[in-house]
Amino acid sequence: MLGVLVNIATVIVGSLIGTLCRKGLPERLTSAIMTGLGLCVLYIGIDGALEGQNTLVLVLSVAIGVLVGTLLDIDGKIHRLGDWVAEKTRRGEQKNAGIGEGFVAGTLLFCVGAMTVVGSLNAGISGDNQTLITKALLDLMSSIVLSATLGIGVIFSSFSVLIIQGGLVLLAQLLQPFLTTYAINEMTCAGSVIIIGLGMNMLGLSKFKVADLMPAIVLAPLLCLIIK
Repeated sequence: MLGVLVNIATVIVGSLIGTLCRKGLPERLTSAIMTGLGLCVLYIGIDGALEGQNTLVLVLSVAIGVLVGTLLDIDGKIHRLGDWVAEKTRRGEQKNAGIGEGFVAGTLLFCVGAMTVVGSLNAGISGDNQTLITKALLDLMSSIVLSATLGIGVIFSSFSVLIIQGGLVLLAQLLQPFLTTYAINEMTCAGSVIIIGLGMNMLGLSKFKVADLMPAIVLAPLLCLIIK
């Protein structure tokens, strides 16, 4: 679990640094950074989406995933929780905005991708934390920039890192036979399509409820067991 703990620490530290930097930035600079970051997120999503090998898996995972997410109102629950946290931590100051957005963005960027899955499996099976520690350093820089634009909400994505990466490490022996290269690629593809939606939201081009799409990430590797 060393790699997971290091990753959690870098997300927390990076989020705190970015949030502190955000307070000293004029709105026009914050807006400019958001635009640049949105373009980068869009690129990350497109790059990851090209990992997919089976379009049918992507279509079904996203279609079923958004149905499940919408019925459960995942996006709404996350944003209501974010509003509640913002209200409790306001302390007479202007209400923190975007806690839900920061959490979702951080969760997608820090927990989707081959490095997360492969690194966690390596850590759980052989104790090799090199991939997760490398990812942690990348997440440190990403969390600084992300929280400088979206605020303190990014720090809560450290819980997602704990649950998702920690769960993969603990269940590595059990999950290894199912998380084949094919399954990992399709999971990355589905997650990256959601990241594209996130990037479009950050650029102000859309208002996708990206959290409602997140079940697709879990469904993709399950569908790989059926669709070869």
